[in-house]
Amino acid sequence: MDPSRMGNALEPGRVTFDEKMEIRRAIENANIPHTYVSANCFAAYVSPNLCQMKTLLPPKERVGVYGDGNVKVFFVDEDDVGTYTIKSIDDPRTLNKTIYIRPQDNCLTQNELIAMWGKLSGKSLTKFHIHGDEFLASMKDTDFAHQVGVTHFYHIFYEGCLTNFDIGDNGAEATLLYPDVQYTRINELASLSQILSRYENSITPCLFEYMVFVLFTTQLEYTLFY
Repeated sequence: MDPSRMGNALEPGRVTFDEKMEIRRAIENANIPHTYVSANCFAAYVSPNLCQMKTLLPPKERVGVYGDGNVKVFFVDEDDVGTYTIKSIDDPRTLNKTIYIRPQDNCLTQNELIAMWGKLSGKSLTKFHIHGDEFLASMKDTDFAHQVGVTHFYHIFYEGCLTNFDIGDNGAEATLLYPDVQYTRINELASLSQILSRYENSITPCLFEYMVFVLFTTQLEYTLFY
């Protein structure tokens, strides 16, 4: 989510964008050369669970669909975020611009993601649609972090904030700049969640949670050591 495009973001989630814009203004006012990277949705945390909140795994029977489920979203593997970021550092084409990571093979609607999971797993989930007002109302009496997550999900899956604009002259698209990068396709992560779900009921909860943590945070650990 590009904070410069989130001026109308909902409370309390807008604090994320306000704070980032404060940092951006300081950078630009000091004339510091920079490149901003808009990574879109971290795939390991949003795709294996079919975009459900509070879990890393897909549901077993019923899956919540945001609105009609037809809003396009870019899912980007965390390793690939690190790769594109490193490549952009010394690239004059990215100087003082925002780089948007938009892998076309990973541009899916929630319905398409659910269908992909069904094809890989051989399972059929019952969909229930969540109206936008109903989804926002679910924030009531929840903790601050959850409220922030709900508002961010609302902008992504109801308003389409990741895909409802064209990249202008002040930006560039990472997969076009670096076509040599073989980015991770979303079906690879969907397959990983399928493997994990087979073990969910056959091992202890603590061990299972550890497996999830290791497998789905490995991408973040790799990017720290580039």
